[in-house]
Amino acid sequence: MIARIFKPARNAMQSGQARTKRWVLEFVPAEARTLDPLMGWTGSGDMNSQVRLSFDTKEEAVAYAEKNGIVHQVFEPKPRAHVLRQNGYGDNFAAQRRGAWTH
Repeated sequence: MIARIFKPARNAMQSGQARTKRWVLEFVPAEARTLDPLMGWTGSGDMNSQVRLSFDTKEEAVAYAEKNGIVHQVFEPKPRAHVLRQNGYGDNFAAQRRGAWTH
């Protein structure tokens, strides 16, 4: 039973940073999912794959795993690169705009 401790990435469909501040502990699946031939549902006998715990800090998550004897791996988040575009949309409303508004 191995657990992953990580900070989730932001949702690709939105620009907000919701649910990316907390650290998550979740278990690596112990067995592959199976397909039910009659209904087409996927299932698994691994109950630990349903467990997902949230913590405020990485240290809290690691302390919980060590206290309960859970083998774990910590994945550090990659820093987000801020994109600043030269003459982007925000420059249309800048106070130091040089040219006249054309449309």
